[in-house]
Amino acid sequence: MIKITAVDPQDLPAILRIERLGINEAEAGTAAQYQARINQLADTFLAARDADQLVGFIVGPVVDARFKYIEDWMYEANVQNRAQPGGNQMIQTIAVDPDYRGQGIGSSLLQAIEKRSIQNQRHHVALTCLLDRVPFYEKNGYVNQGIAASAHAGEVWYNMTKLLPSQPHSLG
Repeated sequence: MIKITAVDPQDLPAILRIERLGINEAEAGTAAQYQARINQLADTFLAARDADQLVGFIVGPVVDARFKYIEDWMYEANVQNRAQPGGNQMIQTIAVDPDYRGQGIGSSLLQAIEKRSIQNQRHHVALTCLLDRVPFYEKNGYVNQGIAASAHAGEVWYNMTKLLPSQPHSLG
């Protein structure tokens, strides 16, 4: 049975392996970038596990509400999570081991970070993806907002957003 847990610093080699199985080298984060994300985004870096084996993960910073879409600098900078409620959840990476795809793990990871975002009164979740992945995100309730202003890895990226249910007394 797959469990969604917090990421652990010892997960770094498995994170790097899984990411490189799913995307090309130009798109992939470095070991140093992922180590920084483990250290600085611990509350929004989740792992999918089959027993003790990491089989997928999702990570991204919480930013002020003025940022509607993920931006390239968010991949390069050591972004800190917004501490207080409100803001928006960005997803830098979601990846599932190819041997575990088609089992709903990616959707479970999205649901877990969305649940955490709702608890923290975030306004929406945003990510960028390649065109062939748009249907997956649409199936999970995300809306295609069109081509992103991203030059990451020389690819054409699409902005995807999901408005979260409003919370009473939400903060901006």
